[in-house]
Amino acid sequence: MRALSIILLTLLATPALAEPQLVARLDIDASQRDLAANTAAPLENGVAGNLLGGLGSGMAWAGGDTFLMLPDRGPNAAPYNGYVDNTTSYVPRFQTFNFHLTPQTNGLPYRVEAHLDATTLLWSPTKLAYGSGLAAHIGNGAPAINTPERFYFSGRSDNMDRSQPSDFDGDARLDPESLRVANDGKSIFISDEYGPHIYQFDRESGERLHSFKLPQGFAVSFSSPRGEEEISGNVSGREANHGMEGLSLTPDGKTLVGIMQTALLQDGGGKEGGYLRMLAIDIASGATRQYAYPLDNWGSDNKPKYNAVSEILAVNDHQFLVDERDGKGRGAASSAANKLIYLADIAGAQDISALTGRKALRKAAIHKTLFIDLVAVLNAGGVPSEAIPAKIEGMSFGLDVTLDGKTLHTLWISSDNDFLSAADSLPNPNTVYVIAFSDADLPGYQPQNLTI
Repeated sequence: MRALSIILLTLLATPALAEPQLVARLDIDASQRDLAANTAAPLENGVAGNLLGGLGSGMAWAGGDTFLMLPDRGPNAAPYNGYVDNTTSYVPRFQTFNFHLTPQTNGLPYRVEAHLDATTLLWSPTKLAYGSGLAAHIGNGAPAINTPERFYFSGRSDNMDRSQPSDFDGDARLDPESLRVANDGKSIFISDEYGPHIYQFDRESGERLHSFKLPQGFAVSFSSPRGEEEISGNVSGREANHGMEGLSLTPDGKTLVGIMQTALLQDGGGKEGGYLRMLAIDIASGATRQYAYPLDNWGSDNKPKYNAVSEILAVNDHQFLVDERDGKGRGAASSAANKLIYLADIAGAQDISALTGRKALRKAAIHKTLFIDLVAVLNAGGVPSEAIPAKIEGMSFGLDVTLDGKTLHTLWISSDNDFLSAADSLPNPNTVYVIAFSDADLPGYQPQNLTI
């Protein structure tokens, strides 16, 4: 496939803050197209089916200068059809980028040289359930590129079998939010909000290889193309569009740990819950454990106001970075306020698989400490709060860098621009930040044991 050059923006003031500190920044022009030319035809809402957008929903290091970037279910920020929550038949995919850090003397210590090397579409070798589109007057939801051997997933919310619970793995609808690369580099793991699901795909072809069985209580029994109707029609399970938001893989490659975006309905839901479920899955056996992650409450006990979680990243086999954030910032006509990355520890924590409800989860909640106040770090690196993206959603470690003679580790952070190249009459690119940190900042850090 041809390489696609990316527009870079790196000229910012050199940060005065000690580690962790911003060392590079990349803005990816969101008006470009990806390399899946066979999906370029306009979607139901008129947007090109291969728009290079939404990249920062997930980000994973694949060794060297290679990173995988994950868009979510596709362009649905602009209203066009409420019956399907404005979703389209966009085919979920992941993008393979080469991000090379090069030292520079002006601005930030490093610039990012970027190329898009591949676009990989996600599909199943067995038939999937698609919506007819009759109620929405938009036609069948099956992607036009389907073949008798390949059934492509789709972001459209009615692409499901409504007679099945939401974790039915024969549904075509897929809202991917996070991805991780297996240690041998041959497959990837992706979390999905619709199910919720955790799937394993072949990295080269995009074929689904495996569906992990999630515990009872995560799915909803009543499914609907409309999120509000789905929430009102269920008393347990995930809230609509607030499913398995983050996914991590321990450095030894043996355990997946996912995290929900908000509390399950039986635990109080997004408005009153305050405690999210982290789900650990042993890849070999499928055995699971659950842990309670406590959210910050910016309101009161009587009127709580919680952030949501967008990502989780394994530091070692028991510590995880968790991206806990508000919805303010660039793209939301406001200034970023709470973009906090916590260090959460499950060592010795209680398995909450048999517990239900906010009070029970509160007593078993794991311990967390603040690792990075991202707004403060970016401000110190010359990024004003109003320029910080609202939807900071991806996290990955990368190669080490040298700064002032010291070897430092790197944390890569990405944003989701909702496929909107402009917002509030301003450019709205997909942005990647590179933050350097030392062993003293994160003593337990263990690089992933990639054998690619």
